Amino acid sequence: MELPSRADHLWRYTPWKRIHPSTVETVPDAVPFRWSINEGGSLSDGMPRVMTDGDIARVFLSELGQTGVSLSVDGTTPVVHVHAVASGHVSVGHLHIECNNDVTVIVHLSGEAEWAGLHVTGTAQSNVRASIGFINELSANSKLLRCEDWTVQRDATLEMASLSIGGFRCKNDIRTRLIAAGGSLTQAISIHGRDQRHVDHHIEIHHDVGHTNSDLHIHAACNDESHSISTGLLTIAESANQSDAGQVFKNLLLSERSRAEAIPELEVLADEVSANHGAASSPVNPEQMHYLMSRGIGEEEATALIIEGFMQDGFTKLHSKALVDEMRTRLTVHLECELMR
Repeated sequence: MELPSRADHLWRYTPWKRIHPSTVETVPDAVPFRWSINEGGSLSDGMPRVMTDGDIARVFLSELGQTGVSLSVDGTTPVVHVHAVASGHVSVGHLHIECNNDVTVIVHLSGEAEWAGLHVTGTAQSNVRASIGFINELSANSKLLRCEDWTVQRDATLEMASLSIGGFRCKNDIRTRLIAAGGSLTQAISIHGRDQRHVDHHIEIHHDVGHTNSDLHIHAACNDESHSISTGLLTIAESANQSDAGQVFKNLLLSERSRAEAIPELEVLADEVSANHGAASSPVNPEQMHYLMSRGIGEEEATALIIEGFMQDGFTKLHSKALVDEMRTRLTVHLECELMR
């Protein structure tokens, strides 16, 4: 395949050469992820092959690991935790989640792999309320290439939350299609940038039919020399009238050398729709710092509290209490560990 052009905003800020595990002419040997799961679900070998021929990232992940695992949920446990551990030089995993009943699934990715590749596919079946969380807790020296492909059926509700706190250079490409009337998507992403961390999120939401809803919120807090990029492509098809869609990007810049890019993009072909987007970047409010420090809180702890509040606010649009609680708990633990470094 030809290398993707940097004129495409998908690859502008993280070109393929920078996220590839070795030289672009090679497909290295990969170690499969080690998967484990708590009660309430089971993992089985095999998953549907979902690959777009024109997309180099998905083709590459497919070539690295031909097989994957599928998750089945029995509905007896409120939250199903799936753990994936990446090890070795190059590690890859494929996971398929078929949501046939109301379910909350949290995927935890950790490990010391130099390069990790993850492809998640899933469907929210008709009339299902599905809540899916993803927590990136990879080693601080790891690279991550993550692709996700989701479809939302008739009258289904899909909530997705991501917490990005691990890895050195991370490329995330998450795509969702609303393919039947009544489908709804709420997506929340919180990112903590520190040191020289580089985190790139490309989100695509496609309203293929009318009477569908989507809401995207991305909050990125960037410190030191970190760099966060968020691109959102929202499309509403010509026949998708009565769709309601919005996306909001917020960036908190904690140092003079941190950077954050927010690139929303709307492609609306229908006439009777509601579609909006917004983006904002700002430093820490000095009045907030003064308020906290005047009450005896040190500067580092005050900054951590502001970061925590800002990042947790990204999850306020989610309705699943179990999903929100897990995201906020992991964020709090992460920030406490940062203070003790």
